[in-house]
Amino acid sequence: MENSSEYDAENNSAHNLPEYSVSEISHVLKRTLEETFPHVRVRGELSGFKRAASGHMYFKLKDDDAVLDGVCWKGIAGRLSIVPEDGMEVIVTGRVTAYGGRSSYQIIVESLELAGEGALLKLLEDRRRKLAEEGLFDAAAKQELPYMPEIIGVITSPTGAVIRDILHRLQDRFPLRVIVWPVVVQGKTAAAEIAAAIEGFNAVGGAQSAVPRPDVLIVARGGGSLEDLMAFNEEEVVRAAAASKIPLISAVGHETDTTLIDYAADMRAPTPTAAAEMAVPVRAELLALVIDSGSRLMRAVNRNLNEGRAHLQGLTRGLPNLRRMIEDATQRLDDWDERLKYSLRTGLQNRSARLDRAVAALPRPQARIENAHTRLAGQSRALTMAGKRQIEQRRQRLAQASALLESYSYQRVLERGFALVTGPDGTPVLSSKKVKSGDDLTVRFQDGPVAVVAKGSAKPKPQQRKKNDDGEQGSLL
Repeated sequence: MENSSEYDAENNSAHNLPEYSVSEISHVLKRTLEETFPHVRVRGELSGFKRAASGHMYFKLKDDDAVLDGVCWKGIAGRLSIVPEDGMEVIVTGRVTAYGGRSSYQIIVESLELAGEGALLKLLEDRRRKLAEEGLFDAAAKQELPYMPEIIGVITSPTGAVIRDILHRLQDRFPLRVIVWPVVVQGKTAAAEIAAAIEGFNAVGGAQSAVPRPDVLIVARGGGSLEDLMAFNEEEVVRAAAASKIPLISAVGHETDTTLIDYAADMRAPTPTAAAEMAVPVRAELLALVIDSGSRLMRAVNRNLNEGRAHLQGLTRGLPNLRRMIEDATQRLDDWDERLKYSLRTGLQNRSARLDRAVAALPRPQARIENAHTRLAGQSRALTMAGKRQIEQRRQRLAQASALLESYSYQRVLERGFALVTGPDGTPVLSSKKVKSGDDLTVRFQDGPVAVVAKGSAKPKPQQRKKNDDGEQGSLL
């Protein structure tokens, strides 16, 4: 009895527990998690990263013992300072919640950053290796810097000391025109602005552009930590630098700082000031070089003139007397003039005599005409006789053909006692099978046609057997 009462008490206590639906339990768990962990920082390795078509990002955070789902909405994803990749060790800030659709808990990301400098260096090394395999750092693609540019384009912050150092150094070495494209060199929008500036400088300089095209570009920034220089390690900046048609100098950070844009640029400068020195020569040195070259050129010209004058004087001494040469030439000219007159007179006389002989040898036209008349008359008579013979031969052949045709005419057949039977349409009837009873026919004889009407096909009369024709031999008597 005691056991029975205890069993009933347990059943009654079980029935007294409140009942929850699955949705109610899910909501309670979700509220409990969100109230307990409203704002947390979680460190782990990214795995299974994917970006949905809606722009939201989904991934997993894992360590050696556990896995936590992560969600980053589209609005937050666009403001992240880094692009998540599988294998990154990151620190995620957000709130923990539950997703009842899969009965799982997850963290809603509000910010995401790399966990330590080692992870960042690994990311940069992986990115450098990837871009190098694509050929963006090939030495063969590097461009030579112009020796004396006319315009320099500078991409940097307009408020920092970097632009002042560059302008001051250019003023000292070789003053020229500088066009500054102001950008932010640190922060979330820095990479996009730097890439856009490089592409923008490459796009200017056309016939319709008010801004001239620079001959060389300088991308510059002062020193800073690895995180501060991250904008110059982004793929879009590196690709823009590698694709630049204008020679580009990278001057980011101090001499010990190295960013990925340094590998893609045509020249790397350890500092912004050094970039200005690389871009232009020293004006004073150029002036000294020009002056020295000018003096050397003048000395060389004077030496060549003196040597040429001495050589000309030597040649002059070897020339014959000009007056004597002119006198001799004048005498030869008079001699040739006189000989030319005689030769012209003699030549005309000779040609006149040859012409007279040629005229005498020509036949008279009247004689040639008479001979032609005689030949024409003979040929005309021969042609007339040949025509008559041809006509007579054709007439005989025509008479023979006419006689032969007449002999083949069906009229001759009718004269021999035959008749021609034609149908109503005038066509000959060639078979009795084509004649029906009552058909109108025409029978043509030698002396004319006769209209007849067909009564039917004629059947041959049976021959009467002679008497005693019983197939036996008859009597001779």
